[in-house]
Amino acid sequence: MPSPCTNVCRIDAASGWCEGCHRSIEEIVAWARLDDAAKRAIWLQLEPRRLARENPP
Repeated sequence: MPSPCTNVCRIDAASGWCEGCHRSIEEIVAWARLDDAAKRAIWLQLEPRRLARENPP
């Protein structure tokens, strides 16, 4: 399972997500140790996070 990293590594203070890949710092740190099912579960959250960041309420 590939990493969603985009080499834009800045954590947004408001959301706690990376501005590039939209993972949390905990998810980024754990990525290499996660199995494919856990990685898929994170991947499924990334698009909704991106949309939430781009379209705040």
